[in-house]
Amino acid sequence: MDYGHAIEFGAFLTPTAAEPATVVALAREAEAAGLDLVTFQDHPYQPAFLDTWTLMTWVAAHTDRVRIAPNVLNVPLRPPAVVARAAASLDRLSGGRLDLGLGAGGFWDAIDAMGGRRLTPGQSVTALEEAIDVIRGLWNTDEKGGIFTDGAYYRVRGAKRGPRPTHDIPIILGAYRPRMLSLTGRKGDGWLPSLGHLQPGDLARGNAAIDEAAAAVGRSPTDIRRLLNVGRLAADEREWAERLSSLALDDGVSTFILATDDPNLLALFGREIAPAVREIVRESRGT
Repeated sequence: MDYGHAIEFGAFLTPTAAEPATVVALAREAEAAGLDLVTFQDHPYQPAFLDTWTLMTWVAAHTDRVRIAPNVLNVPLRPPAVVARAAASLDRLSGGRLDLGLGAGGFWDAIDAMGGRRLTPGQSVTALEEAIDVIRGLWNTDEKGGIFTDGAYYRVRGAKRGPRPTHDIPIILGAYRPRMLSLTGRKGDGWLPSLGHLQPGDLARGNAAIDEAAAAVGRSPTDIRRLLNVGRLAADEREWAERLSSLALDDGVSTFILATDDPNLLALFGREIAPAVREIVRESRGT
């Protein structure tokens, strides 16, 4: 299934606190190599990592073009009303360069240790859906009056709307299980799993679940981009490009995010692999 989206490439960088200048330099290298997106994991309970929002803001200030995203934000430790303000602020400061990756959480012992609420997997999906509604509600300054929600996990009592983001920030969900895939189809702008966590056939099954959920609420499956965290898939550069092209044409993936802290591999990915994949996909599409 090819959804026809433009093919994009990004980097998944480790937010190492011990060498903060290194991750910023890698983000700048990713931009110089022509990549479209730089992303950072969000594990606030990890003292070895920089805070994701602080890092993204610093990286935005030291780059000019590349988009920036959490991969993905740990929502159980970040109140959605505050996330909405932070995201809109960074989007405005960066000239519209923020994508917002969100996750339902998973390391519950660590989340609990940080003062977060321990939830079951099912509860965490419900909480994430409530969070999305709060975030989008606060971004929507076309509506008058404050935001009121009475969810099971998030209650907002008249919070004022705004600031409005510079652009419509896409909400991208890290999803694997049926309820999260359904939520992605109903309310997400993108699906972001990691290839290393998938079994053969999972991309096709995930796409089908997302497409069905989208259609059920009157959305087109093409409304949802398909992103994928990947590693180096082959030693041979042509084989690597062909494998990514197959994922694009057969499984609908349109954004490939390479997990590496190697500046040489980032340069290869942006300057050699990305153009090769785009050319293969272009020829197959006949465009």
